[in-house]
Order: sequence, then structure tokens, then C-alpha cells
Amino acid sequence: MTKRIIFTGGSGKAGRHVVQYLVERGHEVLNLDTRPLDNPKVRTLITDITDSGQVFNALSSYTGLHEFDLSLRPQPIDAVVHFAAIPRIMIAPDNELFRVNALGTYNVIEAAVKLGIRKVVIASSETTYGLVFANEPRNPAYFPLDEEYDVDPMDSYALSKIVNEQTARAFAARSGIDVYALRIGNVIEPHEYELFPGWFADPGFRKRIAWSYIDARDLGQITLRAVEKDGLGFQIFNAASDDTSSDLPTRELIDRFYPGTPLKRELGEFETLLSNRKVREVLGFRGEHGWRKYVSAR
Repeated sequence: MTKRIIFTGGSGKAGRHVVQYLVERGHEVLNLDTRPLDNPKVRTLITDITDSGQVFNALSSYTGLHEFDLSLRPQPIDAVVHFAAIPRIMIAPDNELFRVNALGTYNVIEAAVKLGIRKVVIASSETTYGLVFANEPRNPAYFPLDEEYDVDPMDSYALSKIVNEQTARAFAARSGIDVYALRIGNVIEPHEYELFPGWFADPGFRKRIAWSYIDARDLGQITLRAVEKDGLGFQIFNAASDDTSSDLPTRELIDRFYPGTPLKRELGEFETLLSNRKVREVLGFRGEHGWRKYVSAR
């Protein structure tokens, strides 16, 4: 069944691939962004997510492609997918990053709730676990990092994502809608597999992200499964590939770079340290684009 989806941030690195995945499967997508998306099947409505009036207007707009369509009457929206954000630290001052990310997410979810949209999927981040943008390298409380972990970051980006998760939880509690937060690992575009041999040669380079990754197309699958799965209220899901982005066994990575870190459970030989067990068991995710499909191990 075709779904009508409003997608914020569809012009970004991850967003454009997820949008393409959605339209390839027959869904209608309106992109809200500050710059156009080069996709003939998707219209972009230039929108500032920090302006609540613009967000309310955009989420109640006609979603079709052309101003000369037979009818320009807005139709009911099945889901909002919210990826728009300043994507990391060191792009904007910390306070501006926090303002845009936290206020933008509040505006999007509030508008969705008040307009009667029953499903919202938001982009959270692996940075919430506190390893990625810590001032100095730090050890986690345990591996694998799962959705039950007591997140404790020190940076403005990860803090904004935790605030967004709590915003989502509050709106889900007060309204009864479904709001799912995806803690997304390092997004890999198809052309970026050429980087993996260099990462294999320097395994410590990706220590801060615990060697996580998610192919942008697999992120599209996770997003669609989240859109299609109803009735879970507020949920957090890690969005990660089944394995690490290293060709070394997972236990060797831990012993070399995170010695002494406890294991919450036994891990597979190359299993991801950003646990994707919940997204597999609850949403039925099955990764189709692991790096071994495109890169030869040493």
C-alpha cells in the first residue's frame, strides 16, 4: 500500500538515499529541506524547521510533484520521517547546533501530533553513547552498546539527540502516537566502500565510533520498516550493520582498543558493537549491504 510520507532533511547524505529507497518502493515523499533534492520523483519544499509556523504549514501542505496537478488539495499524511539537523559538532557553534536540532525536532513532532499524524520516525545517533565526541577517548560501561545503555555524552550534538529522544517520548505519552528514534551508526554511501581498505590498515582510526556503520540503503530499509510497524508507542532502535567496519575479529578490537571493557553478552566473531539485535527482532531488519559484499578482506 502506498504511503504518503513527509521527510525532513532528504537532501542530506543519509536522507537522499533513504528517500530514494522509499520512492523505489512506491511511496509518495515530500522533502522538507533548506536546499533542493536532485530527484525527479520528489518535490522539495524549502522549510526552516526552527520556525514552527513553517513546519505546521509544510506538514499540512499538498505533497504532489507539480503545481499544475489536477488537484492541489492536501491529503492525509501517513508518516513523518525527521532527519533534518546539523549533522555533527564543529560545523556550527555548539549553542546554535543544540538550538537547531532540539527546537527543530520539537517543532516537527508537535506539528505532527496536532495535525493528527500518527507515525513519526526521527534520526537519533550513535553519539548518544558518549564515545564519539568525548573530549578524550573513554571506555564504555559495557559492550555491545544497546538501547538500555545509560547514555552519557558530553558534547552538544549528542546532547541534542538525547533531548530529542525525550521530546519524542513525551509527545508519544501525551498523544498515544508512535514515535520511533533511530540511533544511526556511521552512514556509508555506496561509493564509500573504497575507504574500507584504508580503515583496515589503521584499525584504531574508527575506535571512537566503535567501528559501527550502516549502508545508506539498509538505513532506507530500517526507516521503511519503522514506518510500517505500528503500535509500539515510543521506541529507540540502533540502526547498524550486522558486523563492524573492521576486518579484525570483534574480540580482538575490544582487547586492543577497549581493554577491560565488560561484555554484557557473548558476541559473534565479527558482530557489531552497536547492537542491532532489537531492530532485527522487533522490526525484522535484514541487512543486504554489508561491506564484505563490496570489499575484500586482507
